[in-house]
Amino acid sequence: MAEAHEAVAFQFTVGAEGVSLNVSYDVFKALLYSGLRSWKLRCRRTLNSLHNTLYPGHPVRGIAWCGIIYTLYIKDHDPSYNIIDWIDSHIFRRYFTAENSKTCAILVFGTGTYFVLIQIRQYILKSLFSYHGWMYQEHGRPVGLGQKLWGGLVKLFIGRNPSLYSYQSVLPQLPLPSLDDTLKRYLRTVRPIYDDTEYHQMEVLAEDFRRTIGRKLQRYLWLKWLISSNYVSDWWEKFVYLRGRSPIMVNSNFYGLDMAYIRPTRIQTARAANMVCASLKYRTRLDHQNITPLMIQNMIPLCSSQYERQYNTVRIPGKDADTIIHYSDSHHLAVYHKGRWFKLMIVHNDQMLQPCEIQIQLDEIIRDASEPAYGEEHLAALTAGERTSWAETRAKYFSAGVNRTSLETIEKAAFILILDDEEYDIGSLNMNSSTPNNAEKSEKFDAYARAILHGKAYNRWFDKSFNFIFSKDAVAGINVEHSWADAPISGHMVEYVLSEDILYYGYDELGNTRGVPRFTAPKPTRLKWLIPESCNILIEKSLVQATKVFNDVDLHTYIQDVYGKGFIKKCKVSPDAYVQMALQLAHYRDTGRFNLTYEASMTRLFRDGRTETVRSCSIESSQWVKSMEDPNISKSERIKLLRLACDYHQQQYRDAMTGKGIDRHLFCLYVLSKYFNMDSPFLQRVLQEPWRLSTSQTATTYDEKHFRKLMAQNPDLVRKYGIDDQRNLAPYGGGFGPVAADGYGVSYIIAAEDLIFFHISSNKSAGETDSKRFGERICQAMKDMRDLFEGEIKFEKKN
Repeated sequence: MAEAHEAVAFQFTVGAEGVSLNVSYDVFKALLYSGLRSWKLRCRRTLNSLHNTLYPGHPVRGIAWCGIIYTLYIKDHDPSYNIIDWIDSHIFRRYFTAENSKTCAILVFGTGTYFVLIQIRQYILKSLFSYHGWMYQEHGRPVGLGQKLWGGLVKLFIGRNPSLYSYQSVLPQLPLPSLDDTLKRYLRTVRPIYDDTEYHQMEVLAEDFRRTIGRKLQRYLWLKWLISSNYVSDWWEKFVYLRGRSPIMVNSNFYGLDMAYIRPTRIQTARAANMVCASLKYRTRLDHQNITPLMIQNMIPLCSSQYERQYNTVRIPGKDADTIIHYSDSHHLAVYHKGRWFKLMIVHNDQMLQPCEIQIQLDEIIRDASEPAYGEEHLAALTAGERTSWAETRAKYFSAGVNRTSLETIEKAAFILILDDEEYDIGSLNMNSSTPNNAEKSEKFDAYARAILHGKAYNRWFDKSFNFIFSKDAVAGINVEHSWADAPISGHMVEYVLSEDILYYGYDELGNTRGVPRFTAPKPTRLKWLIPESCNILIEKSLVQATKVFNDVDLHTYIQDVYGKGFIKKCKVSPDAYVQMALQLAHYRDTGRFNLTYEASMTRLFRDGRTETVRSCSIESSQWVKSMEDPNISKSERIKLLRLACDYHQQQYRDAMTGKGIDRHLFCLYVLSKYFNMDSPFLQRVLQEPWRLSTSQTATTYDEKHFRKLMAQNPDLVRKYGIDDQRNLAPYGGGFGPVAADGYGVSYIIAAEDLIFFHISSNKSAGETDSKRFGERICQAMKDMRDLFEGEIKFEKKN
């Protein structure tokens, strides 16, 4: 009963002696601080919105401009050519005195002219950002006069000290490709995977589509392009992610792993507390828009819209389609440990808790010996199962009472914190020596990756924007729900958190958090559940379904530590294109044929841009692969074909980034054909083609400036962990499940000059696939490619 009394700020009872009023001052104070924090956040967001509206101008410069106008006017130098006098006499004179009306007229004219100047500057910037010729500039060739002029104009108009969303209004729209160009590029990409008969059939289908309903659908799509900020993103989110009814565990969610070289502590709660604080610090920077938007060549901004839903966000299941709900703020985390759910407050007296204060609360959870409530331990399996079933269960059993209150606590949390009861025991890599990829180490890595990707299905809340996961020996990982944003957004946050964890917060000699608690924070509270047997049956049914899904996953991590991007750059090819060619060679050797290959590219040069597909299997790549299998082809010819294949791959990548991709255009045409009940055999076949090799590169080094600043501020921590540069904090990367039932999913991160991590997934039920075997194929392909350049490029092997 004591806990119930503390849950409300006011209580009153009516008795024979009258009305008795009790006030819980602690709760009242907490509510007051919560309201104050919310108002501060709203005011800051309003000011940021004003700043972004005027950027690359600034409100202070606008006030200065009005001051200049006022000074010139009173000095009898009217800069308005009598417009101020007209505004004064026709608008303000009837309401104010002569002096005040004149001041109002000057302010209106000054504000109006400043706003017009800003609009002109924004229009010029948008036009400059619409030019993408700089992307096609070949390395080593001199930059032309026109491109130098363009670069100079960008630097002149771009402005200084942008906030996270400053450039949103000046980013161009994603262009709509012509139908003829898309069909032509599509047919070129499928030539290697079809024989002559099949290819001729596709040519006939494409031409029939172009001559019949294709033009009509293109006109409708042009209308959508005309009225929307991005003609792809809303449909992509709705139909690819939210309308999917299959489990999002493995099929949609992806994972990220810990640092490769450093294990700062083995105390679970200390590591979790540091990284939670670092993540909340990052959230504060997002709320205040103090993060500099990512820029290409320090000139071209990328769209930042996906950052908005990183925290306080949940995917809500629906009968036909899910929805994404984002809350403006959250003062707590939801913590899972040994089958129990806890609410952990992260704000006290309007102050964010520090690592030492959070560690105390997490230690309380670890020491808690209470048993899970009936149905509580496996409750999260509902988020791992079929979506319609979860929606119906949620509506029936979690729409009222204590279950609704506890569910809302989880869904409204800033994010989910998982304290696993198992050790991952993966150790760390040594930067100065080769680490053998032996079977024992590989199996430990594979188990670690599986734990972060799906766990036991019931110990991850897959609907939340992300789950931070910590093993008993303090190894970290992150599981991310995919619909709200793409992997680089989470990658940016993880890089920041890892840097702050090591170079800002640090640990004491015993491995605990540093610092002294400032106050006694509220203890974590157990969430309460009243789950009937009928609901528990549905929970267990969902768990059985989810277990079947993750038991079918064949996940393998391969560490390429013989050479990396340092050697690849000496080959005068793009590291990404080089790895993609290695995957093509490995996949051909594994399957004996060429298949459609998906590589994710980003379209964030445009407003609200997300991703586009690069079709890595091309005519050029297939010719090179065949040459590698033909003993009669010389090394010099193979190198020539490899460079041609890499160059064409880079061309495709640039086309995808600049809005000239294939697949998103065809996807939108397909959606329209369904809207208007227009059957298209061509679109049906295109959308049903399986991606038997789905790939993605994990980017590194989002904010080197922040990293350098931390190193300069904390030299003691730099010395303690032996940090030379940002590659010391390189993560193992992450991965995802296979896209096609009989295919592979491959994620890779080019982590350092001599280190590449591959994360390979497939389904055991496929029969023909084997992730470990494919990892060996990649290893051999990388070796064969290195041997091509033997004698041409000096290869320095690690000791």
